[in-house]
Amino acid sequence: MFTYPKQAELNRVLPKAKIYAHGRPGKAVKEFFVSQVGEIMWKYILSPETTNLSVRHGVQEIQVFELSLKTPELDEAVLRTLDRAIPFPLFFQIIHTDRIRFAAPYKRPHETDSGKWITEAFFQTEWLPKETPLRPLPVALDLAALYEGLIRQHIPLAARPGESLKDQVARHNSIMAKEKELRQLTTRLQQEKQFNRRVELNSAAKLLKSQLGELTTQPPARP
Repeated sequence: MFTYPKQAELNRVLPKAKIYAHGRPGKAVKEFFVSQVGEIMWKYILSPETTNLSVRHGVQEIQVFELSLKTPELDEAVLRTLDRAIPFPLFFQIIHTDRIRFAAPYKRPHETDSGKWITEAFFQTEWLPKETPLRPLPVALDLAALYEGLIRQHIPLAARPGESLKDQVARHNSIMAKEKELRQLTTRLQQEKQFNRRVELNSAAKLLKSQLGELTTQPPARP
């Protein structure tokens, strides 16, 4: 998705055993690594030395990994294991044959432990042709601002005017939760035979749809 600085290029193969040691995946997830993932490449390190950007808000490095897949599907548990194993903001380039997609966990520093990061959301793009033109990195004055600019490019939800990244992510998470609840309600409604319960479920579904409309629409422009 992005053109990274040449001086940030690392291109080091990351053994799966190291991921297992730090990410502590269970047997089923290890099987996903074996069956779905070919090679994991540590592609880039964005740091003060490789970007000339200063450290701010605990963002000392941004790391980029490339996964070459054996199959067109990749279980998200693989990415979550990698995220858990690497205590830095990171991004993924995922390649299968002639296609590429991108993924990013949104991480923030722990409030009391500066060595820990909290993952609050996980974003993935759709598959794109591998030859899709790359974009320049977002303009930023420090690594924290660069990280914010990169994350926003992965969120499938346009930011509202003046909306902070934290609020945009929270709104995205609320939409995901309500869409899941609506799917469950719809299934229950299809199975329900009792008229009174169907009325109640219909009412709840309408409320959820209204709430989703409020979360997804852009506010009207100020005159």
